[in-house]
Amino acid sequence: MTKKNKRHQVKSKFYYIFWGTATISVLAGQLYVGTGYREMSGAFHRIIDALIIEKSYDYYDVES
Repeated sequence: MTKKNKRHQVKSKFYYIFWGTATISVLAGQLYVGTGYREMSGAFHRIIDALIIEKSYDYYDVES
């Protein structure tokens, strides 16, 4: 077999730059969404905790 008969993929520099950039972009997007979800979840739990405190305060109010 000569070198002319062997066929293999030759990837250009652009191929690696493109897929490297795409991989980093997807990873950054996942981190961004995960961070936003964590903040939203924390805010939701603070709202729920405040509502529970308000309800229990009204329940034990002796003057009513």
